[in-house]
This record gives sequence, C-alpha cells and structure tokens, in this order.
Amino acid sequence: MEENSVLLIDKPAGMTSFGVVARVRRRLSQQLGKKAKVGHTGTLDPFATGLMIIVTGKECRNAQQYSKLDKVYEATVRLGHTSTTGDPEGELSDVSAREPSVEEVQRALKGFVGEITQRPPQFSAIKIGGRRAYDLARKGEVVEMPERQVTVFSLELLEYAYPDVHIRVHVSSGTYIRTLAEDIGKVLETGAYCSALRRTKVAEYSIEDAWAIES
Repeated sequence: MEENSVLLIDKPAGMTSFGVVARVRRRLSQQLGKKAKVGHTGTLDPFATGLMIIVTGKECRNAQQYSKLDKVYEATVRLGHTSTTGDPEGELSDVSAREPSVEEVQRALKGFVGEITQRPPQFSAIKIGGRRAYDLARKGEVVEMPERQVTVFSLELLEYAYPDVHIRVHVSSGTYIRTLAEDIGKVLETGAYCSALRRTKVAEYSIEDAWAIES
C-alpha cells in the first residue's frame, strides 16, 4: 500500500463505506508511521458489496474526478414487496402476489434505458439544507427529495425466477439502483426493492483488480 495512490477495494456486505476508509487509514498509518490521509470516491450502501475506489495522500484532491465516472452494477430486484429504505434493511410491506411474465419484465426493463428522471431515496447521503437526508429520515422528518436526470446506458436481464429479477446495469454517476428497483416494481404493479447489490466496475476500473478488505 502506497501513499498518494489509488486503491481498489472489494467492500463486503455489512460494512459501511466509512468503515472501509477507516480500515485503510489505520493500516496505511501504521505502515507510514504517521497519520495517513485517506478518502473515498463514492459510497456504497452497507448491504451492498463491490468496488470502491480509495484515494490516499495527495490523490485525495482528485476524489471528485473519480466520483463522476459511470458505473456498472449487478443487482437483485425482489418483486412483491416494498421497503422503507429501498433495500433489505428497511421495513417491508406486502404489495402484490402477482407474478409477471418474463416478457413483461423484459419490457419494463427496456423502458428504463436512456435518460430518465429519478427521485433519490430519503435514506441517502444527499444533503438537504446542509444535513444528510438519511439523518433527517431517521428522525422521522419528511424530506422532499429533488428529482434528477440520470442515464441508464444499458440494462440487461441476467435471470428471472420470481420473485427475483437479476439485472446488470450500466449507469451514469448519481444513479440510485434502489430507486431503479422501486420504479421497476411500480411499472410491473407488484412493488419491488433492491435485495442485493454489487458494483463491478467504475469506468475502466474493475472488481477483478480489487483487494479483499481482509488483505
């Protein structure tokens, strides 16, 4: 591990992005014999796994440059329920037991390719009035999240075995896969949430070149 560098980490489920940064900072500080400067270039939700680009030392000044890169995810969209957080960590509600056909699912996915409008989830790191949206949401405050334009470059159905729709999606920076899952559920009139999420690429950076956090 070197100072002033880019480090690719495969984040495990259950760990926060800040936890990953703290682990790298502790290890690098021990190695350098001084407090190391370490930052991330975009968070992953605690339940999610996959590629995080960590920057150290002087490379931290370029963090925003990396955060604007497009990304590839593999996700599981679970039909039939909604979640208060859009993921497995929220409170689930039954919506519908209807089982859409594979043709319906493919048609729904096709409708999200291109430039689309999203309303980010309340449980997100977006700042509203200087405060993180998830902090406000946890306190029970109703937050009006501003809509944003994002681009879905491709959306591929990998497997469909009701209630799980497994997809691979290539998106622009700022796209929320939890919101995409919820919107797919609305189109299919079944409800849905993102039950599993893995980031596999950030531009030309690949999960295949990442270190496990235990390393």
